[in-house]
Amino acid sequence: MMKKMSIPTSKTSLVLFLCQIISALDVPLDSKLLEELSQPPTITQQSPKDYIVDPRENIVIQCEAKGKPPPSFSWTRNGTHFDIDKDAQVTMKPNSGTLVINIMNGGKAEAYEGVYQCTARNERGAAISNNIVIRPSRSPLWTKEKLEPNHVREGDSLVLHCRPPVGLPPPIIFWMDNAFQRLPQSERVSQGLNGDLYFSNVQPEDTREDYICYARFNHTQTIQQKQPISVKVFSMDSLNDTIAANLSDTDIYGAKPVTERQPVLLTPTGSTSTKVELRGNVLLLECIAAGLPTPVIRWIKEGGELPANRTFFENFKKTLKIIDVSEADSGNYKCIARNTLGSAHHVISVTVKAAPYWITAPRNLVLSPGEDGTLICRANGNPKPSISWLANGVPIAIAPEDPSRKVDGDTIIFSHVQERSSAVYQCNASNEYGYLLSNAFVNVLAEPPRILTPANKLYQVIADSPALLDCAYFGSPKPEIEWFKGVKGSILRGNEYIFHDNGTLEIPVAQKNSAGTYTCVARNELGKIQNEVQLEIKDPTMIIKQPEYKVIQRYGQVSFECIIKHDSTLLPTITWLKDNDELPDDDRFLVGKDNLTIMNVTDKDDGTYTCIVNTTLDSVSASAVLTVVAAPPTPAIIYARPNPPFDLELTGQLERSIDLSWIPGDENNSPITNFVIEYEDALHEPGVWHYQTEVPGTQTTVHLKLSPYVNYSFRVIAVNKIGRSQPSEPSEQYLTKSASPDENPANVQGIGSEPDNLVITWEPLKGFQSNGPGLQYKVSWRQKDVDDEWTSVIVANVSKYIVSGTPTFVPYEIKVQALNDLGYAPEPSEVIGHSGEDLPMVAPGNVQVHVINSTLAKVHWDPVPLKTVRGHLQGYKVYYWKVQSLSRRSRRHVEQKILTFRGNKTFGMLPGLEPYSSYKLNVRVVNGKGEGPASPDKVFRTPEGVPSSPSFLKITNPTLDSLTLEWGSPTHPNGVLTSYTLKFQPINNTHELGPLVEIRIPANESSLILKNLNYSTRYKFYFNAQTSVGSGSQITEEAVTIMDEAMASRQVDIATQGWFIGLMCAVALLILILLIVCFIRRNKGGKYPVKEKEDAHADPEIQPMKEDDGTFGEYSDAEDHKPLKKGSRTPSDRTVKKEDSDDSLVDYGEGVNGQFNEDGSFIGQYSGKKEKEPAEGNESSEAPSPVNAMNSFV
Repeated sequence: MMKKMSIPTSKTSLVLFLCQIISALDVPLDSKLLEELSQPPTITQQSPKDYIVDPRENIVIQCEAKGKPPPSFSWTRNGTHFDIDKDAQVTMKPNSGTLVINIMNGGKAEAYEGVYQCTARNERGAAISNNIVIRPSRSPLWTKEKLEPNHVREGDSLVLHCRPPVGLPPPIIFWMDNAFQRLPQSERVSQGLNGDLYFSNVQPEDTREDYICYARFNHTQTIQQKQPISVKVFSMDSLNDTIAANLSDTDIYGAKPVTERQPVLLTPTGSTSTKVELRGNVLLLECIAAGLPTPVIRWIKEGGELPANRTFFENFKKTLKIIDVSEADSGNYKCIARNTLGSAHHVISVTVKAAPYWITAPRNLVLSPGEDGTLICRANGNPKPSISWLANGVPIAIAPEDPSRKVDGDTIIFSHVQERSSAVYQCNASNEYGYLLSNAFVNVLAEPPRILTPANKLYQVIADSPALLDCAYFGSPKPEIEWFKGVKGSILRGNEYIFHDNGTLEIPVAQKNSAGTYTCVARNELGKIQNEVQLEIKDPTMIIKQPEYKVIQRYGQVSFECIIKHDSTLLPTITWLKDNDELPDDDRFLVGKDNLTIMNVTDKDDGTYTCIVNTTLDSVSASAVLTVVAAPPTPAIIYARPNPPFDLELTGQLERSIDLSWIPGDENNSPITNFVIEYEDALHEPGVWHYQTEVPGTQTTVHLKLSPYVNYSFRVIAVNKIGRSQPSEPSEQYLTKSASPDENPANVQGIGSEPDNLVITWEPLKGFQSNGPGLQYKVSWRQKDVDDEWTSVIVANVSKYIVSGTPTFVPYEIKVQALNDLGYAPEPSEVIGHSGEDLPMVAPGNVQVHVINSTLAKVHWDPVPLKTVRGHLQGYKVYYWKVQSLSRRSRRHVEQKILTFRGNKTFGMLPGLEPYSSYKLNVRVVNGKGEGPASPDKVFRTPEGVPSSPSFLKITNPTLDSLTLEWGSPTHPNGVLTSYTLKFQPINNTHELGPLVEIRIPANESSLILKNLNYSTRYKFYFNAQTSVGSGSQITEEAVTIMDEAMASRQVDIATQGWFIGLMCAVALLILILLIVCFIRRNKGGKYPVKEKEDAHADPEIQPMKEDDGTFGEYSDAEDHKPLKKGSRTPSDRTVKKEDSDDSLVDYGEGVNGQFNEDGSFIGQYSGKKEKEPAEGNESSEAPSPVNAMNSFV
């Protein structure tokens, strides 16, 4: 695989296309420039060497390439030209070399088996692909065989042979029973690597007739089944009973009990065997033993240890698995089977061979005319691979002669190349286990200089800071770069300037006089070009009056000042923080132009307040502490922060250390607990103070460790219980000498942003960590377990580097090392990163759906091989949608639903399905790049469910004895409707229910006339629909039949007759006269019959009446709540209870707690309301009036 080295710094950053050459060109990643430069073809994508295809689908053989001009494509098949124009089934994609062989429209995959190779060619050379071997997958049927039952004695060993058919690729073997349940395995019973099922000793529970071996062919998503195998285990007890039944009493009989046996190896056989495995593969060694008790397996390597972190035990330790084997894993491996009776062992001699692998793959070479260069191709393997060269796809021995080229084994040496020397060279490294093929082009370019930095670009920096002026360039031969200041200035030289290889001019400490116009000139033998840039130097932003420490009493007012000085062309912004966080959202905090005022101070306002000043080029800050105290009740000693230390002195100056001393300020009645020492780096971060160390309050000197290439100033802050003092005045400055870096960048990561790149990032060192001028980084990488040598490049002080042309999602070892003009930092540690992810290649297989009920289904699938995920596996997505409702047979667009299952999950539940519907689903694997291809759509159906309620129920055309019912079918039938059920019952004026009548109605009806009903009667109807599953929810309605007009007329006439009115008036008058007489006699104190009766009996309101004589009984609240029984119109004492409104829906309500009796009558109340108590006095014994009787029909 071709690899590129690139140095991305910005839009004008450079890409290094070559290494191991004498003189190389840097080609910038400028899109316009790249379009203009000629380039030989490069293969960017191709199908795998061993390409197994699905014979039911079209064959797609990939071949993509780039070049300038765009390359043309051709193919060979089995070593001869493949003319795709003569085969109607074969097409080539436009602007591509990818072949599409149409199998789904009549072609046969077997006819296209063979070895294919793609050639991409333009005027500068030809690149070729690997030999791509096309083979259709095969899943043959099991050969028929007659299987005899296995009769085994308890405790003996047994092997059930699977012998699956030979497929391409080989099938996955597993054992199941007739119920499709996997057979349990253990230390005693397990499946071997060859698919056979091994019993170390059989037990009676092993008897069964459905041992079935299955072979799953993932490529074609098919499963083949072997005929069931029967096993019968005879126990010793049953065998003794059989023998006893056939012998006389005098015979000596008795089978031996189950005999324990020492281990014997079932596989492998013999005492020794051999195994050959290839480097990088997984080594699997197996030992399965018979014996009773069941033997335990242990593995050792003779003369060595099993490799740590790469050794795994599987199948109850019967299988030894070593991943990523190398030549060092060769040797003798011994398995030992042991039980209580003894042991057995087997020695497997393992030899690790190796297909060719790269030590140094040839890399693209870009040269100028007359330059020299080399292509190196080094590979290793076991046995040692042979190296052969091709030029433009032709063996170099018969390729056209090139006087500038000389082949020396694994190296091609180019001397004094010319433009006609451009070509693509192929290196082939091969041995008996495989081959490697790599394309590398030699591109000879002759180009005049070009400057890619925009003209008159403006750079702005703060005074005393570094200034970097870009001059990105390209030319062939490589141009020389010179810098001038001013229009007619002389060439820049001297120690105050640093000239970088990428053309950048660095001014380490830019002063006011550094401002002006700078001219970059690029020249080679083909021409000269120049470009001007502008540099402006700005004054630094400073806080000339910083906020000061304040002590304030509660509920007082405090103000902090922050007065700044800044460059007049820069716009500053001032931000205030409290304890390094935003100010509270409180109206008491008032932010002015250059101050912060806090009104009505409370205890929670105590803290550190920071003023931060930002411009587009720099930032400064200052802090002060606010201490909130209670107002002292009486004058007391004033405790305050200490005064700042003074008279700072530096002594004992060395390269990496210095001594600092000072004189403490006044303690202000609170002893100093410690001193804090801070430093400023005037060279890298002027105006910014950093914490250095702190010492106890009794110490006034300190020995400080220093870093190289830092211009130090120190200050001291005293601390007591009240708080911190103001900082002391800064000490004199001390500039340490430069040195190589002491540390490397942190947080090194490697994550690809595209399928063919690796983005290496890191946290750059801070200014003072550089230890000297010219800070750069050496970025190194190599493909893990593939490359032995590191690929390295040195980049400017940036934080990112992109490696292009990488394989998709492979691990890389990465390290980033700092260096400056004085040398390198210590060797950095390595980290593991991955190149970019690509979309997954294959869809999940064996998708199965198990419908649990009418609204829920469970979907299963097989996980995709991790190699085909091509990225970090995030999970699986299930897309499912309703195709149609089976009850309506109408299709409509329904949005897909998506369920995501995280991780390597292989099943999931699909909720919320609609009953009696047809659904489709597919499954896709998801990685960090996106979703892979969808599995073939799986169709499943949900069973019928109960229907929803009918859409409406209308009651029309009421007559004396009939009602007409009309209804609408359920909105959601959820199946095939079988019938409707109508239930109805009358309701009397006391809200009691009559008998319930039920009628079944055919499903195709939509109306019904109910006849033979009672006149002037309210009925309640219950109506629902049924499917074969059951009844749906019901809809209710009420209606009243028409009243008989003659009866109503008679009732009204009685109530309005004159004699009836006169009678009522006479009775009323008689009662009034009687009451007046009683009142007069009571006032005179005399006795009258009523009074005598009152004296003889208690007040009737107090004295209870007995039910048997018609008098009042004891009051019972429970009785008032009892419902009236069917047919009762009045209570037993003939009192009439006044009812609530008959028209209340609550009284006939939907939420009634009741039940049906055996005769169909309804037991319980229709409303939750309590019946009113019987009326007092004579009213309780009155018969119902004609008016009340009439009202009862309403």
